Amino acid sequence: MKKKNIYTNILAILRLYPWSIPVIVSLGTLSSFFEGIGISLFIPLLQSLDGSSLTTGNNSFLVGVLNHIFVNVSPNNRLIIIAISIVASISIKNLLIYGNSILFAWFNSRIGHDLRSRIFHQLLSISYSFLEGNESGKLMNTLASETWRTGQALSAFVSLIINCCTISVFTILLLLLSWQLTVLVAILMALISITIQLVTRRVKYLGQQAVESNSALANRMWEGLAGMKVIRAFGREDYEQERFDRASKNVRYTFFKLDALSASVNPISEVLSAILLVCILVITLLQDRTSLPRLLTFIFILYRLQPQVKQLDAAKVNLIALSSAVDDVISLLDDSDKPYIRSGNIHFQKLKQGIYFESVSFAYNATEKPAVQDISIVIPQGKTTAIVGPSGAGKSTIIGLICRFYNLEIGEIYVDDYPLKELNLHDWRNQIAIVSQDVHMFSTTVWENIAYGRLGVTEAEVIEAAKLANAHQFISELPQGYDTKVGDRGVRLSGGQRQRIALARAIVRNPEILILDEATNALDSISEHLIQEALNTLSDNRTVIVIAHRLATIEQADKIIVLNAGRVIEQGKLPDLLKLNGLFAQLYNLQHRNAHI
Repeated sequence: MKKKNIYTNILAILRLYPWSIPVIVSLGTLSSFFEGIGISLFIPLLQSLDGSSLTTGNNSFLVGVLNHIFVNVSPNNRLIIIAISIVASISIKNLLIYGNSILFAWFNSRIGHDLRSRIFHQLLSISYSFLEGNESGKLMNTLASETWRTGQALSAFVSLIINCCTISVFTILLLLLSWQLTVLVAILMALISITIQLVTRRVKYLGQQAVESNSALANRMWEGLAGMKVIRAFGREDYEQERFDRASKNVRYTFFKLDALSASVNPISEVLSAILLVCILVITLLQDRTSLPRLLTFIFILYRLQPQVKQLDAAKVNLIALSSAVDDVISLLDDSDKPYIRSGNIHFQKLKQGIYFESVSFAYNATEKPAVQDISIVIPQGKTTAIVGPSGAGKSTIIGLICRFYNLEIGEIYVDDYPLKELNLHDWRNQIAIVSQDVHMFSTTVWENIAYGRLGVTEAEVIEAAKLANAHQFISELPQGYDTKVGDRGVRLSGGQRQRIALARAIVRNPEILILDEATNALDSISEHLIQEALNTLSDNRTVIVIAHRLATIEQADKIIVLNAGRVIEQGKLPDLLKLNGLFAQLYNLQHRNAHI
């Protein structure tokens, strides 16, 4: 995706709440207006203090208007009324600022939530090929960190808009007091702003480095936690610590440089602005000492304007620094350059005939060799179909295509009489259960992991499924039974226990199509035998697809499909395949020979 201007990206996000900016700008402008009025009222206040007539020194439009307001007020009451007016103006200004702050805090929290929710929805909706092609740590960093920094960018953007409104109000007041001085101040402040931009010109580059270093650190954290057993088994603690420290130091140095550069805006702006104020005060008083009330008010407004200009420069620098984070979030949310699995409109309830592959070819990447080539097979309804072959033959690819994890571009897959892509995706997947070798356990209780197969399942159904999966006994012996938390990715359970819980999860789903991808590999012989019996019972009148390296587990299959290098080379029943004396017979005989050694 082509990167857009930071302001374009932020406005695209703000379109979620089109009313927000006008309301925030209006409140900011009103608060600035009342502050300006409160400050301007010091002119008649100072004139009343020294006993001057409100008609003297009326050589500017604003002074004339303010004096006209109070000229008919009794001199005895004028001072107290002006003072009350000043306090009222400042009070209204602060109420508006408080209201604006509360509104923006609500708005910013909603935007942050919406961004996180939309990105998570994007990750749930996008083709699995995109997830496989991107580092998990980078995606996690975008979801967790860059959405937060995008919220900071929104804060900077709103601050910039409010600063512009405040500067506009104060500038109008300054012009009404003295347009000559205002033009001079504007020129000098523009020079100050240019100076600050020159000093902080490296901030965008550092912002890009911040995103990259954050992503690298997130990846190190992700891989470190996920691979903890491998790290310890190979004694690579020191090596991983060094890699983590290096990534962490890179984040530290990058953000230190970014913070140091951003922090330079305030002192540079304040020093140069102080010099500007002193010069204006001295030059004007040397020319006309009678204009002291008007000049003091001008200086006071200018003094209040100076922080706004400083904040404007800081907001611009901050926006540039955060632009890479916003780009990262917008890029992930953009749906124009990513593959999606689109749902069809045909509702699916029950498999009646079978699943048909017709001349199907599929490659995970356009530059890679196809994982499967010209596949034409039939998986009949209510039968057990085994798919076998050496590693890399394309077995898991076929399962992924059946589950519609990927888009198919060559060939077609039919379910009964309908193309698979035309079926309602939720209906189709709702009839499938998978038990794979790579079991994922959620960091919650055993009960919830099993019940995940069918939301709303009863306790009795969960227990029955666990019994069928030969899991009930070991679950009952856990400290809290079915309420025992399994830990991150089921770390507190053995591989066999995790696989039996995954099988129970599939059983409780009561699927139309059951897919077993090396489902008994992590089990001992006794457990495997018991589960095989449960599977035989479960397979009645159900379509079962089995991927297995242990060919002894598929001897009762109604049909065996043999793959090699992405192509179907043999298919049929076990006796027929053995008679062919082909690849299947070689693999089968080799495993049986090894089993007897």
